[in-house]
Amino acid sequence: MAFKKMWLNINGANRMFACDPVKDSLADVLRRLGLTSVKVGCGIGVCGSCTVLLNGELVRSCARKMARIDEYSEVVTVEGIGTPTNLHPVQVAFMNNGAVQCGFCTPGFIVSTYALLLKNNNPTREDVREWFQKHKNVCRCTGYKQIVDAVMDAAKVVRGEATIEDIKVKLPEDKEYYGKPLVRPTSLAKVCGLADYGDDQELKMPSETYHVAMVQPRLAHHAKILRIDKEEAEKMPGVAKIITAADLKAAGGSNVMAEANFHERSTVRIPSRKVLAEDKIYRYGDVVALAVADTKEHARAAAAKVKVEIEKLPEYLNFLEAAMPDAMRIHEDTPNIFCEQPVLKGVGLDEPSKVAEVIEEAPYSVEGSFYSSREPHLSIEGDSVQAYFDEDGYLTFQCKSQGVYSSISRIGNCLGVPTSKLRVMMNPTGASFGWSTNAGDLCLAGAAAVVMQAPIALSMSYEEHQHFSGKRCPCHSNGRLACDDNGKIIAAEFDFGLDHGAYSWGGDDCFTKQARFAFFPYTIPNVAGLCRVANTNHNFGTAYRSYGSPQAYTLSEALMDMLAERAGIDPFEFRWRNIGRPGDTNINSYPFRQYPMEEMMKIMKPYYEKAVAEAKANDTPEKRRGVGLAWGGFNVTEGGTDKASAAIELNPDETFTKYDTYQELGQGGDIGSLMLTLEALKPLGVTPDMIKLVQNDTKLCPDSGMSGASRTHYMSGKATMAAAEQLINAMKKPDGTYRTYDEMKSEGIPTKYTGSWSCTSVDGLCRLDPNTGIGDPSPSYTYCLNLAEVEVDTATGKTTVVRFTCVDDVGKVGNLAAVNGQAFGGISHSIGFALSEIYEDVKRHTNIASCGVPYIKDIPDVINVIHYERPDEVGPFGSSGASEAFQSSGHVAVLNAIYNACGVRIHEIPATPAKVKAGLDAIAAGRKPEVPAKYFLGSDLYEELEDIKANPVKYEGEPDFFRSLGGSTSEKFF
Repeated sequence: MAFKKMWLNINGANRMFACDPVKDSLADVLRRLGLTSVKVGCGIGVCGSCTVLLNGELVRSCARKMARIDEYSEVVTVEGIGTPTNLHPVQVAFMNNGAVQCGFCTPGFIVSTYALLLKNNNPTREDVREWFQKHKNVCRCTGYKQIVDAVMDAAKVVRGEATIEDIKVKLPEDKEYYGKPLVRPTSLAKVCGLADYGDDQELKMPSETYHVAMVQPRLAHHAKILRIDKEEAEKMPGVAKIITAADLKAAGGSNVMAEANFHERSTVRIPSRKVLAEDKIYRYGDVVALAVADTKEHARAAAAKVKVEIEKLPEYLNFLEAAMPDAMRIHEDTPNIFCEQPVLKGVGLDEPSKVAEVIEEAPYSVEGSFYSSREPHLSIEGDSVQAYFDEDGYLTFQCKSQGVYSSISRIGNCLGVPTSKLRVMMNPTGASFGWSTNAGDLCLAGAAAVVMQAPIALSMSYEEHQHFSGKRCPCHSNGRLACDDNGKIIAAEFDFGLDHGAYSWGGDDCFTKQARFAFFPYTIPNVAGLCRVANTNHNFGTAYRSYGSPQAYTLSEALMDMLAERAGIDPFEFRWRNIGRPGDTNINSYPFRQYPMEEMMKIMKPYYEKAVAEAKANDTPEKRRGVGLAWGGFNVTEGGTDKASAAIELNPDETFTKYDTYQELGQGGDIGSLMLTLEALKPLGVTPDMIKLVQNDTKLCPDSGMSGASRTHYMSGKATMAAAEQLINAMKKPDGTYRTYDEMKSEGIPTKYTGSWSCTSVDGLCRLDPNTGIGDPSPSYTYCLNLAEVEVDTATGKTTVVRFTCVDDVGKVGNLAAVNGQAFGGISHSIGFALSEIYEDVKRHTNIASCGVPYIKDIPDVINVIHYERPDEVGPFGSSGASEAFQSSGHVAVLNAIYNACGVRIHEIPATPAKVKAGLDAIAAGRKPEVPAKYFLGSDLYEELEDIKANPVKYEGEPDFFRSLGGSTSEKFF
C-alpha cells in the first residue's frame, strides 16, 4: 500500500494528513481526524448519514474515495456549522421541533439542510422533500415530518423573519411541564455531532484494544460443519487469535445462550442458540469464529481467510416448508412447529367445529389467506460492541440494548462469567426498533474479551448486521369472518403460522399476540382460532415495534373490509357497528380494559368523509384514488409480573439525580424520564435544569425493565412516582416546608430513594389459558384508528400514500413532540411494511435500499395525528404506552386503500408495483386478480383444535409462566 500526504481545508482550516487514496474514503479520513459527526451507516452511499459539503456540493463521504478528491478541497461537516455554545439556526430548529430522535442521521440531515439554505433560503415543503430525496438522506425514526418542520423554521431565521428565540420551545411559567414538547436532553450533543455512537466509541478506545471481526461463512441456510480451517487466517498480519467454540469452552463458557419456555405447550427442551456455531449452521448469518487482531482491517482480512467446510442439509425457508409432514427436524429436540395456542369463545368452547357451522349458515361470510413478510428493522446504525473488564472486575459491555438487565440474563452462563459480574451499559444509540432485545452480539463480544482477557471492540459491516440480527416474524394465515343481516359479526375463524426462524427463544411469546389482537378491538361472540409457531432456516424472529400484532391485523383488518363489502355496508359504518362497547368482551372472553372506541371513531368520522369525497373527486383512470381504514392497538407492559424500579437522589447543590434504565434508542428514554421526574417532584418546584439523568448502566442504575411492549413510560413512571413520594416525604418538615440537603444530612436522613412498582398490584390479570385462549394479561392498552389515502398509478402499479390520519388513545401525553415522533415514525414503518420492506433474498437484501427502506418521498408530508387524551386509569399521571400501537395496523389501512382505489387486494405483502400491476392487468382482461390458495399450516384447523381439546395441558403458573432450559438462570429475562 502507498500512502499519500494530503491537505484539505476542513471547516475553514487547512489540515494535513496521510491516507491511502485508493482504500480510504473521505469519511475514513474525516473520522480519523476526529470529526466523528460523520457517521457511516450503510457504507455504500444510500443512507446519507455521512453527508458532508465538498467544494460547496453535497457528497456521501463513505462512497467518495480520496483518489477522487483534489488537494485543498473545502470540506464542511457539522462541527464547522455550529457548536454547543454557538448553535446554527438549523441545529436549534432540529432540537425544538422534535426532529432529533436517535440522532444517528441528524448530522447528515443538518449538513444537507445547511447546503439547501445556502442555495434556497425560502424553500417550500415540497422543495425540502425533493432535496432530501435527491441526496438520499434517510431517517428511520421520525417519518420525516418533524424534520421538514425544522427546516421551515430554520429558513425563517436565515431569512431574518424570525429570531432564534422565536423558534424555541417556551418553558411554561407555571411549571406545568407534563405534556409539553420540552427539548430532549441528549439532542444538543446529537445536533453538534458530539454524541459518540458505537463505531465512534471503537475509534476512540485505548490503543491496546483488540479489534474483532466475525467469521460469517454465508454458505448455506442449513448445514453440518465438517471443519473450520483457521491455519491461514492465524498467519495473517496483526492477528492475535482465531476464536472458535472450543476456545470459549476452554475459557469456562458453555457457548449456549440462556433460553426459556414461556408457554406450557412449548416442545422446546434444549436451548436452541449457541454463541459460536460448532456442529451445525441453522441460518445464513450464523457465526462460526471470531478473528482478533490489532486493527479492524487486519481482523476483517483474517476473518475472510477462515475456511469452513460444510455438508448441506435440507433448507426450510418459510413456515409452509417447515410444516410439511416430510420435513426433517431443524432442532433434534423438537418438532418444527414447537408451540400452539388455541382461542375459543362462545360455541367454540363447546365444540370448535360449531363455529364453522355458524359461519357457513351466516347471511354473509368471507374467507382469505394472507402473508406478512419478514420485515427488517433497517436502523441506519448497524451493530458495534465494546467489551472489557472494568476497574471492579466486571465484564463490561458498551452496546446497543433495549434491555440492559435482560441482556445479562440472556447471556446467562455462556461466557463462564457469573451474571453478578456482568455490566451492561448503552452507548449513544442509533435506533433499534426491536433487534437489540437479543443479546447475541454481546455474547460474541464477551467471548472475545473472556478468551483474550483483554479489551475488545467488535463491529459489523451493514451486510453482516443484516444477516446476523433478527427480523419481524413472517406469518401465513387463513381466516373466515361472518355477520348477520344487520352487519353484526357473529363468528370468526383464524389459523396463524408464525415463522420464528432458526432459533426458538421468544417464539412461544410472540405468537400469543395473534391470539390476542386478531379482530381487536371488536366484539365477536363465537371464535375458533389457532396460533402456531415454527422453526425454519431463515433468520430468527425477534422483537419489532408492535411485536406480533401486525401479523394479526394483516388478516383481521382485511377480512373486515371484505365482509363490509360483501354485506354492502360502508367500511367505516361496519366497524362502528362492531367495536367493543362497555360490557362487551374481546376474543379472549374478557371485557376490554378500556372502551375509547366510540369516541375515537367520532373523532375520525369527518376525516374519513373528507377523504372519501376527495378520493372520488381526484380519481382518474390513470391515477386511481382510494381510502382505507384499519383499527389497531397493543398491550401495555409485559404482563402480570412485570416490574420496574427507579431511584431519585437529592444532591448537595439542591438538584436531583434520577437513576433508571429507561433505555434511550431514539424513542425518548431521556425526555420520558425527565418528564416523569419533573411531574413526580412537582411539589418541590423543580425545573428541568435541576434534574440530572444517570441511565442505562446496570452497575449504577436499578432495573426499570426492557424498553418494549409500550411498557417503559408506564412502568418506569409508576416506579418514579414511588421513589419521588419517598424522597418528598423524607424532605418534608412538620410545618410543610422541605429540608435542604444539609438538613437531611445533619438529621441522618437518607438522600436517595428507590421506588418499585409491579403489575401484581393490578387486580384480575391472568395469562391466556393454554387450552382455550381465555385470559386478561395486561393492565392497559393503546389504541389506534388509521386512515390511509392512496394514489395508484395504473400504468406501473406504483402506490403512493398521499395522506395518513391516525386517531390514538395513549392516555395522557407525557411529551407532545416525543409522542408525535413515535406516531410519525411508526406510521412510516407501516407504510414501508405495506409497500416495500422485505428481507428474504439473502444475496440481494443486504442494505437498507435493497430492503426497501422508505425515502422521504415514499412517506406523505401530511400525517395527521389526533390524540384522544383519555387519562389511563392505572398509568402514571394518566399516561399509558405510546410506541407500539402506531405500527400495529397502519399497513392494512394502506392495503385496504389500494383495493378501494383500483380493486386489487394484495394478500401477500409487500404490495410492490409488480403485484398491483398484475392485479390491474387481470381486471383489464376480465379476470379476477390471483389470490393465494388456502395455506397448509401443518394440519387441519378443526382437527388440531379437537386434538388440543382432547389433550389439555396443565395450566402452570399464574399470572406468569417461565421455564428455564438447560443450565440457564431461573430469573425471567424477557
